[in-house]
Amino acid sequence: MERKDFIKGIVISGAALGVLHGCQTSTEMAGQKAELKEGLILHSVYFWLKDGISSEEEQDFLKFFDTLKSIPEVEYLRIGKPAPTNPREVVDNSFSYHLVVLFKSMDDINVYETHPVHTAAVQEYSKYWTRVEVRDSILG
Repeated sequence: MERKDFIKGIVISGAALGVLHGCQTSTEMAGQKAELKEGLILHSVYFWLKDGISSEEEQDFLKFFDTLKSIPEVEYLRIGKPAPTNPREVVDNSFSYHLVVLFKSMDDINVYETHPVHTAAVQEYSKYWTRVEVRDSILG
């Protein structure tokens, strides 16, 4: 891995954690309560959508996240788009969507990764993306 890519990965993961931490220790969003305590698993996923997809296709893609919310092991799930931050060498805002999911334990994320709802949703909606990057962290 090149140093630049490594630094980008650290910055992106740190930014995701910073955003969650900036929401205080406990936050209520869209009916989900997230307590950012030590030991939680932060699952951070970046999606690059295919060029030229229609707005209807993009709206269909967004159903992917609603599907994932139905998995019982998901403690908290939010999506976002790139923030219009100032361009810097260490910032990569080239992704289309960012998914943030919190899990209570490694057991929960392990169940999620192979859960039939998750695998079926990936199969159904992967037609919309060209690239996906995943970064998982244990909160300290």
